Amino acid sequence: MRSKRWATVVFLAMVTATSWARALVFAVNEGVTYRVSNDEIRARYAAVAADLAKLLGQPVQIEPVGDYPTLRKGLADKSYDLALVHPAHVSISAIKASGWQLVAVTKGWENYRASFMVRGDAPYKSLTELRGMKLGAPDEDSITSWIVRATVRDALGANGRMTMTYTRYQDAVPFMVENTFTQVGATASGTLVQQWEAHGGKVIARSRPVPIKHVIASPTMSAEHVAKVREYLLGLDTTEAGRKKLEPMKVQGYVAYDPAALLALGTWLGL
Repeated sequence: MRSKRWATVVFLAMVTATSWARALVFAVNEGVTYRVSNDEIRARYAAVAADLAKLLGQPVQIEPVGDYPTLRKGLADKSYDLALVHPAHVSISAIKASGWQLVAVTKGWENYRASFMVRGDAPYKSLTELRGMKLGAPDEDSITSWIVRATVRDALGANGRMTMTYTRYQDAVPFMVENTFTQVGATASGTLVQQWEAHGGKVIARSRPVPIKHVIASPTMSAEHVAKVREYLLGLDTTEAGRKKLEPMKVQGYVAYDPAALLALGTWLGL
């Protein structure tokens, strides 16, 4: 009898140890219209992963996920414990459909907007003048293009149409407009907009702001762990040590955001 009890104790201890040692998977998506390697992503988030491992008592594995279908499936299947999701429409869908929880949004990315660019010699002054014309935009499933389509819908009405021409990367959009493949181009890259205007191009409209780069937590993660992760992320930019960890990630920090307001933006996007 003692041997059976001892075997049970050993078995439970092994199960507990295995559970404790299971790596938490932190998926990181940097969007589909920027060029970032997986090794670079892992290096960027290494220090934060190490801190979270100590905080939560489990190893934390950074898993770069660049492909949106793969990301969507992983979120739906709850294959990840945490996720940093660049495209707002993907994280909002996961919150609405799969019970994911908003932890924080990335500081400096709360007001992500699409700008609509035309050539300097173009006569257009608003989107309403471009009904039926061609519009160049990044990848069709990028958050930029979701914002673009919602903005065009607002400007032209539900039956208003523009012919959308998509390109893989944002930095190809100005080329499309400059060479008259399209009459207007849309990008959310501030650098590209500055360069466009510096060379005589015009911006005729801007979209409403949408926060991107959300940190979300799986519904399988305990409320206690979610609270710890949120507190850690929101406090990163308050110390010198924390700011140094943010530098390789190229972000200023993380801020809280109203989940209800985020879901309302999802409705505007057409989710």
